[in-house]
Amino acid sequence: MHPRLSYFLPVLCALALGTAAEARDRDRAVYREPNEYPVLDEIEARRDSLAAAVDALRAAADSLFDAQAEAREDTDRSLRVDWSRIERPASPEAFRTRLAHLPPVPQYYTGSCWAFAATSLMESETIRLTGDRIKLSEMWLVYWEYVEKVRRWVREYGHSAVAEGSESDAILDVYKAYGAVPHAAYPGVLFADGRHDHHRMMEELEGYLDWAETHDVWDEQRVVAGARRILDAHLGPPPETFTWEGRKWSPRAFLLEALRLDLDAYVACVSFMERPGYAFGETCLLDVTDNWRRKADYLNLPLDEFRRLVREAVRRGYTLVVGGDNSEPGMDGHFDAAVIPSWDIPADYIDQAAREHRIRNGETGDDHGIHVVGHTRAGDRDWYLLKDSNRSSRLGAFEGYYFCDGDYIALKMLSVLVHRDVLRQALPNR
Repeated sequence: MHPRLSYFLPVLCALALGTAAEARDRDRAVYREPNEYPVLDEIEARRDSLAAAVDALRAAADSLFDAQAEAREDTDRSLRVDWSRIERPASPEAFRTRLAHLPPVPQYYTGSCWAFAATSLMESETIRLTGDRIKLSEMWLVYWEYVEKVRRWVREYGHSAVAEGSESDAILDVYKAYGAVPHAAYPGVLFADGRHDHHRMMEELEGYLDWAETHDVWDEQRVVAGARRILDAHLGPPPETFTWEGRKWSPRAFLLEALRLDLDAYVACVSFMERPGYAFGETCLLDVTDNWRRKADYLNLPLDEFRRLVREAVRRGYTLVVGGDNSEPGMDGHFDAAVIPSWDIPADYIDQAAREHRIRNGETGDDHGIHVVGHTRAGDRDWYLLKDSNRSSRLGAFEGYYFCDGDYIALKMLSVLVHRDVLRQALPNR
């Protein structure tokens, strides 16, 4: 054995024996069943039982109150006019003046009444100017209006409305920028039954703009392109060219050559009490959400001139669009008629102040656009024939029409859109 090994061997043996002894002295680890706490389990069970009892009581209360609410709805009634004492036209054919227009078209599940009314106006204007009865596309107007809404929303960093409503004079801006197309070239509905439903489209568009705002995306080209992809998916992409009556057209050529519309020949009018910024005979702002362009070119007229303008327009052969409030007890689709009942306000008291009061306190809102296509007298009242796209106008005997008392227009309609020649003829001083 090497001398050095003989020296270290006793040392190594001693270390080995010490390590083994140390290992025997260490604590060992084992697995055991979890501890059980019967008392705590009982408390938890009691807690769960109490929670279940509360849940059951809450569910019973919810069910009771839901049933009561449903019962109230089942027995609820809308306050309406008793039509048995109101003399009114018997049918659209009873109107002495009936101006040319295409059949009423329903807007279905959209908030685009303004587009249906304005498009109908341009159809009637085309008939008046050319004699041609051309069905135009409402959704062409809707599509490009959304594009412009999104564009302004980006430019104003989210401070401009992107909703379904707009004003009827939007058709002038859209047609100037994009032209016009017939309905056959762009129906704007992808459902097989042809009925519009913009609910999901609006959810997606609003969600997309929320995303852009949250992520600070304010690139106009990018955001508008994204919005157009949503519109394309729900309305279909708008055509750049189309074939109509055997010829290939662009939207702009169709507007100028087929429709022959002078878009600068139309004027929008309102009637507000005079105050700073709202002088009679001057232009002013229609300060409502649907006027998202914030246009301040509405001609402000005294109420008597506003009334005369509507009456003279129809008498002289011009249709027009009125925009205002259709949420009144006197507007009843089951009877195809709209009046201001005397228990609301007597006819003799309908004046500028009564109109202004309802506008200022919110009773008169800007929630509907309708096309005026006729006039007659019945029961000592002026009656106007309205062509309407709203669902309520399909509850009665004459689908798509309302017979509207002139007092209703005077009190509840905020604006009119009409050819400027009517203004010159009916109100030469304006």
